[in-house]
Amino acid sequence: MNAIVARETYKVFGKRPERGVARLREGATREELRKEGITAAVIDASFDVREGEIFVVMGLSGSGKSTLIRMVNGLLEPTAGELRVYGDDVVTMDQDQLRRMRREKVSMVFQHFALFPHRTVGENAAYGLHIQGIDKSDGERRAKEALRLVGLKGWEDSLPGQLSGGMRQRVGLARALAAGTNIMLMDEAFSALDPLIKREMQDQLVELQHKLGKTILFITHDLNEAMRLGDRIAMMRDGRIVQIGTAEQILNNPANDYVAQFVQDVDRTRVLTAGAIMTPPVAVVGSEQGPRAVHKLMRDHQTARLFVVNRDRTLRGAVDEEATVAAVRDGAQTLDGILDDQVVSVPAQAHLSEVLALSANSPKALAVVDDERRLVGVVARVTLLQALAQSSAHHHPDPGQRTEVQVPESDRVRAEVAPL
Repeated sequence: MNAIVARETYKVFGKRPERGVARLREGATREELRKEGITAAVIDASFDVREGEIFVVMGLSGSGKSTLIRMVNGLLEPTAGELRVYGDDVVTMDQDQLRRMRREKVSMVFQHFALFPHRTVGENAAYGLHIQGIDKSDGERRAKEALRLVGLKGWEDSLPGQLSGGMRQRVGLARALAAGTNIMLMDEAFSALDPLIKREMQDQLVELQHKLGKTILFITHDLNEAMRLGDRIAMMRDGRIVQIGTAEQILNNPANDYVAQFVQDVDRTRVLTAGAIMTPPVAVVGSEQGPRAVHKLMRDHQTARLFVVNRDRTLRGAVDEEATVAAVRDGAQTLDGILDDQVVSVPAQAHLSEVLALSANSPKALAVVDDERRLVGVVARVTLLQALAQSSAHHHPDPGQRTEVQVPESDRVRAEVAPL
């Protein structure tokens, strides 16, 4: 289900903004309109934010990303187009409906904390609930739980001035969590923090999102932050969305020169994952099979090593050709005695920096497993080296083109077929 939907959404400032939209649709540029006293902040923006994902809007100052988020919560009215929150059209809402939406569906976390200095941490966290008319005791309970979730248990009676910058931002996050809305809008929420504290907040946000399943629309100008947080990322330039995709898709297949230049200095080992580079094993062995069947598979597929899985496809281990040949020669009927159950495995979401460390200590292919430890792929050392040495040359479509890179369906990954 989509929590937020935008279709051909525009925001134009100045005299006769509707005329500005018409001129843009006719092919006028942003610069041409600016000479006429018209500012096109957001141009033809279309995107979906799926329920339960972190959707990051990334762009430089002036790209339109903050205007976009302010349209989502109704602080700015779109000049044209469609904008829906859980199916309700934000464009046609009156002020009472907008206030209700902000109370019940959408909460906001700001860059500069927006805390009341003379109210306690607990009172700040409960402020939104107080505005909603929530019973005081219930509000205090919800605020206390939200503060616990962000690691501020015991700080309820402190004042914001007694907290560090990172802790004050945690209070802002707790206030949004206490509101109980399904959607959280975060506009440059961590940009004022020191790098170390920023990383801690990013980790906590991801942990909270996994735990609570919130839908998060996150605005940033920091590419590393976007790559680290986003399930998907929308890249903006001069008011337009020029590409939407996962961090890996944007890194591997930038839509144009602008995006390519943005990502050229990204540390690929901290963005690409084992799941992105894994290949299917040429074959796998059932744990009930015997050495003769395994040896035949090895000959048929010209491989000297095969992974062994249980009936539920969970990884059990691996067998090598030399030991298998010896077992056949000795007349063994089972894999007992030749099964290597100390196989090195990595989760599909592990970054290449982690995979590299493991590969350095093991010359053999690494098994890639899912959360249930089912075999989903293999990363051979040659595959890893190819990924790290991948050419920076990419196809560059028209810079004005908006491209959505489709995310592969998980069911395309076949556990039983995957290279060593």
